[in-house]
Amino acid sequence: MAAKRFPLDHVRNFGIMAHIDGGKTTTSERILFYSGKNYKIGEVHDGAATMDFMVQEQERGITIQSAATCVSWGDYRLSLIDTPGHVDFTAEVERSLRVLDGAVALYCAVGGVQPQSEQVWRQSEKYKVPKIAFVNKMDRVGANFYSVMDQMKTQLGANPVPMVIPIGAAETFEGVVDLIKMKALYYDMKSLGKTVVEKDIPAELVEKAKEYRQKMVESAAEQDDALMEKFFAGEELTNEEIKGAIRKGCIARAITPAFCGSAFKDKGVQQLLDGVCDYLPSPLDTGAAVSADDPNQKREPSDSEPFCGLAFKIMSDKAMGKITFVRVYSGELRLGEELLDSTINQEQRISRLFRMHANKQEPLEVAQAGDIVACVGLTQTRTGDTLCSPDHPITLESIDFPAPVISVAVKPQSRQDNEKLGVALHALAMEDPTFVVTFDQETSETIIAGMGELYLEVIVDRLKREFNVACDVGAPQVAYRETIRKPVESEYKHVKQSGGRGQYAHVCLKLEPQEPGKGFEFVNEVKGGVIPTEYIPAVEKGVRKALESGPLAGFPVVNVKATVYFGSYHEVDSNEFAFITCAMQCFKQGFLKATPQLLEPMMDVEVVVPDQYMGAANGSINQRRGRVEGMEDRAGLKLIKATVPLGEMFGYSNAIRTVTQGRGTFTMIFKQYEAVPKTIAEEVVAKRVKEGKVRPIAD
Repeated sequence: MAAKRFPLDHVRNFGIMAHIDGGKTTTSERILFYSGKNYKIGEVHDGAATMDFMVQEQERGITIQSAATCVSWGDYRLSLIDTPGHVDFTAEVERSLRVLDGAVALYCAVGGVQPQSEQVWRQSEKYKVPKIAFVNKMDRVGANFYSVMDQMKTQLGANPVPMVIPIGAAETFEGVVDLIKMKALYYDMKSLGKTVVEKDIPAELVEKAKEYRQKMVESAAEQDDALMEKFFAGEELTNEEIKGAIRKGCIARAITPAFCGSAFKDKGVQQLLDGVCDYLPSPLDTGAAVSADDPNQKREPSDSEPFCGLAFKIMSDKAMGKITFVRVYSGELRLGEELLDSTINQEQRISRLFRMHANKQEPLEVAQAGDIVACVGLTQTRTGDTLCSPDHPITLESIDFPAPVISVAVKPQSRQDNEKLGVALHALAMEDPTFVVTFDQETSETIIAGMGELYLEVIVDRLKREFNVACDVGAPQVAYRETIRKPVESEYKHVKQSGGRGQYAHVCLKLEPQEPGKGFEFVNEVKGGVIPTEYIPAVEKGVRKALESGPLAGFPVVNVKATVYFGSYHEVDSNEFAFITCAMQCFKQGFLKATPQLLEPMMDVEVVVPDQYMGAANGSINQRRGRVEGMEDRAGLKLIKATVPLGEMFGYSNAIRTVTQGRGTFTMIFKQYEAVPKTIAEEVVAKRVKEGKVRPIAD
């Protein structure tokens, strides 16, 4: 299908980002309706929103996956991505912001700048994304546009510049005053807000409108030296000069043009769309795509350049299999073309190419620079991989995803489900880099890890509905380790006679503790051939088998040096199996005499909270046997660095949100293993013995 060509300066790639329940999807639905993409409005509360097409989204009334669509507004083409607001799905926001040129930061007129609003603002600043603001829900009781402007300044460090002001608030909200035209705009409800009626500004708002227009003009003049001179000379700036300067300031992220309305009541969204076209950057404004390896290697946003794009999202589809979303930065992407995935150095061919409209596809023959498209055929490509022309390789900066913070064990309910579980988990892990699957050899459990409890709940629900895999969900075991604290010598004689040829082996071992992190070391000091050379590897093999399941609690043994120094053998009855068995038992008996110790994984934890919640956050760390090791200021927030046992971190995502009213976030990575306090170690050992996880030692 030959798609209509738009000049690059008339292309806008933007996303809508906000706190959960801010009205992102409702606003997206109005954009689809006013642009003519949809002929009726789908409501979130009815489970009929176009952009929330997953069953889980419709049931919960929240966005879980970012959804893309493309609309025309006048002579502009707008590619829109509706992102989730819930913190558990922050990876969807992260990957969207990486490839977008601009964003609409949406705020509730009552709630103002809420916790996740702060989080997504920080994410957008990381990728240097220009933004315009939209204060939604002006029809609700308690709505206050000016209060939200103040909160943006104080909580986000932003510089909002109102381009409109509201006419009324709550039940008296009727429309907006356009500060460029200096006209009042009202919305015809019979046409669901499609028809906009221009009138004179109400008398009671004339002075306020003049005041805010003057502030807008001052902000515009500050962005351009020539306009500043004109402004101070007392000359009037033209509307085109004002819009051009505001756009310049927005692209430089010096100002945030602000709009308001009520998406649900069909007011203000059309002015927001005009603002997207007038102020947000085009692919030309964001400049060249730069190689992550060589800053001098660039791709300009032009069809004539070699092809270069970034795979930013992967989705599983029952009919088509793996769909890869690609942002095209330069050149042309053609159907059937051979591409190089430069991140993994693999060539692949595109079998289908289309533009997405939520979960529907519009087939394409070719995609140009600035496009956001989806393709089928890139079976090896992962999220964050660079795609390019095989003749002109380049690798762009990938996407930085947060590490998963919570995990649970899943167990299929039947053998039939067991076969399907691996395939399903692999497909889901390909979709989302923050979803990690591991198999715990110690507990024989499949552990799935993600960004939060709701996130994992949705994953389990998708396993059941999309992949027909029924699972029981449990709590994971902490991966403890065992070691020793003092050197010992141990001797064991393995003798077994049961008619015919017997078994005989005799081994003496010296066990010594090693420095943390040094692992296992095996030394042979046998002299005089008391143990034949051919049986020494069997002794080492027996010791290594014993390391897999320690005698204290059945966890792996680490940081031990084992030296075989003496033993004996039998001409007839000694064999490799006898020495393996003998070495295992010798090691285990010696281990229990060497003051065994249980070790637990310690995590480097960083907690970011507003200043007023620092005490509560410190208390939550101390309650979890954590050690606070430092504090620092970061972008108006407090960063607490601590070391906390992994076993105490389960459920912490909910705990930190509770004590900080949802404003606290944390990350953690593995640091080292440390000794478990005696009382807790005794509890763990007793539990493992009761569960039958500790193997008995032969006498």
